[in-house]
Amino acid sequence: MTRFGVQLPNFSEVGAEGLFEHVAGLAVSAETAGFDSVWVMDHFFQIPLLGGADQPILESYTLLGALAARTERVQLGTLVTGVTYRNPGILAKMVTTLDVISGGRAILGIGGAWHDEEHDGLGIEYPTDQVRLDMLEEAVQVCRALFTEDDVTFKGKHFQLDHARNLPRPVQSGGPKILIGGGGEQRTLRLVARYADKCNVTGDAATLARKIEVLHRHCDEVGRDPAEIDVTWMAPLVLTSSDQHTREIFELLEAGGGAREGVDSFVVGQPHQVPDLIAGHLAAGADEVYFSVPYADATAIADLGRALGLTCG
Repeated sequence: MTRFGVQLPNFSEVGAEGLFEHVAGLAVSAETAGFDSVWVMDHFFQIPLLGGADQPILESYTLLGALAARTERVQLGTLVTGVTYRNPGILAKMVTTLDVISGGRAILGIGGAWHDEEHDGLGIEYPTDQVRLDMLEEAVQVCRALFTEDDVTFKGKHFQLDHARNLPRPVQSGGPKILIGGGGEQRTLRLVARYADKCNVTGDAATLARKIEVLHRHCDEVGRDPAEIDVTWMAPLVLTSSDQHTREIFELLEAGGGAREGVDSFVVGQPHQVPDLIAGHLAAGADEVYFSVPYADATAIADLGRALGLTCG
């Protein structure tokens, strides 16, 4: 059965004094509507597509810890943690803490990072793509070890640990699942095959099908059963109220250049149309679908859950 999640990427609807209650209300609405997971972005500056650095955004893991105390069932994570922002030993402790607070609902979403403006503004080094992927490979090894071992020493090119401890241990047996975000066919999906429990990709149904085929080849090369890896697909979702509204949204997206992946990466339509709009991705092999909902309110999230046939809590 396909699982569904909601990503909450946008925090500009209310002022600072009501910001957390607004976000918490959306998370609780998603849980009540039957979604399986709630996600936030790991950024310190809002991304350009959602208004850029002049718009508010909350630090991801502080926010997730607070959402863990407000929710009971949904899994919680980032789509995705930038590997450049935190030493992986510290990151493993943060994700473990989230797992403990939530009673075993944390997922470690992690990727190679991309927002160079954010790095420059905060004085964080922004290495080349190759170096960031090298860092990602070491980071997932470190996190896995700290989730599962009592005493961790790691000697990598970018990260070193000397008899590191991680107590308390995660609530989940084996630690939180590790999701690697990104669809790079030469390196990222190879890392998924070697280290991850989940991958997250974007794009149209044909792109998703190709990424799955590439992932399976990498699994064959490293001797891993691809059935052990959940394929997740994320898309920005804009819910509309009529066919005319849908056309207007597409015109706005096309005029503004759409997302980095293009307008085809968006799901745009009325709630009852969404199942048909994502049917191609489900047929292509998506195990989980994550909707990024920058403009949705609690009512829209509830409508979406009903349209998807989710079991409401």
